[in-house]
Amino acid sequence: MQIDSTARKVLIYRLGSLGDTVVALPCYHLIARVFPNAERRLLTNFPVHAKAPASAAVLGQSGLVHDYMRYTVGTRNALELLRLAWEIRRFRPDVLVYLMPVRPLKNVRRDKLFFRLSGVRRIVGLPAAEELKHHLDSASGFYEREASRLARTISALGDADIDSSDNWSLCLTEAERQTAIASLGAVARHPLIVCGPGTKMQAKDWGQDNWRALIAYLRTEYPEHGLVMVGAKEEAGTCDFAAQDWTGPKVNLCGRLSPRETAAVMEQARVFLGPDSGPMHLAASVGTPCVIAFSAAGIPGVWFPAGQQHQIVYHRTSCHGCRLETCIVERRRCLTSITVAEMASAVARILGKPDEERALDVLESNWVDPAHKGESL
Repeated sequence: MQIDSTARKVLIYRLGSLGDTVVALPCYHLIARVFPNAERRLLTNFPVHAKAPASAAVLGQSGLVHDYMRYTVGTRNALELLRLAWEIRRFRPDVLVYLMPVRPLKNVRRDKLFFRLSGVRRIVGLPAAEELKHHLDSASGFYEREASRLARTISALGDADIDSSDNWSLCLTEAERQTAIASLGAVARHPLIVCGPGTKMQAKDWGQDNWRALIAYLRTEYPEHGLVMVGAKEEAGTCDFAAQDWTGPKVNLCGRLSPRETAAVMEQARVFLGPDSGPMHLAASVGTPCVIAFSAAGIPGVWFPAGQQHQIVYHRTSCHGCRLETCIVERRRCLTSITVAEMASAVARILGKPDEERALDVLESNWVDPAHKGESL
């Protein structure tokens, strides 16, 4: 398909929340480069979960997208679908860029039909069978990141260049950065450790006791640091519990900042700690190294954060790739087998510690339940 860069109106179709939006950033930047003079609207869902910010809250005033169209995920309401079709017809996009997650081919064909009936004549990114799966790196045993697959689907527009940090930019404003600094108060005078232990999925939850033990240990090893807890308003209690043994400077920002202001806080951090979650991707987008207790529920590697600076603690159990949101039978053993010592060691590889080996011996003997020990593959 020949791409007309003079298009005046571009509609982008991408559903999801915080992490889904962030991993598509290189694609949003590519679209903005190819259609610099176009009005770019994003057709997306609005929040369906209190802990999952909408795309509008993530992209904000970045200029990557100018406006939004609302869609209710999974709706079969004929009136709502007619309203959406009419809204698309009124917008009259010159081109639609399709940036959807992996889904059955029949769903892709259904989407194509809907957009054709809505007056869309040119669609970029409708995936063929090859783009509806992630490529496996046989050497590592991990699959390509979702950002890479998305870039392949719209390669007709050019190279999204997912290895360039510029293409992960949220285009944070000076006002957002000033709000972030003000929210830190006196903690801003210290090198920062940022932790976001919350997750909306039980299968990705490392456990608040583990986070508390890790943070307490880090306080003894990195006493010059300040601690910042981040997350949704509903996660404030979890963060208070995890941070209660940190006796140094700290602040709990759960629910107090927008996702973009939270990214501006993370931009100041030396390390981010958390599970596989939206905040992890937010931290990676601003170049902050992440230490992640990563669930094996998903396809290995697909949702790893962008960049090579991270420490991913991942146990490939026999049940990996289960895709469960709630794990009862196996009791989240891919996560419960991750020890506090492993996470502390991963932090040390980023922050550095000359007495790391001695300190971890002490930690493992005193704090880690032997029942939680497991092999890391």
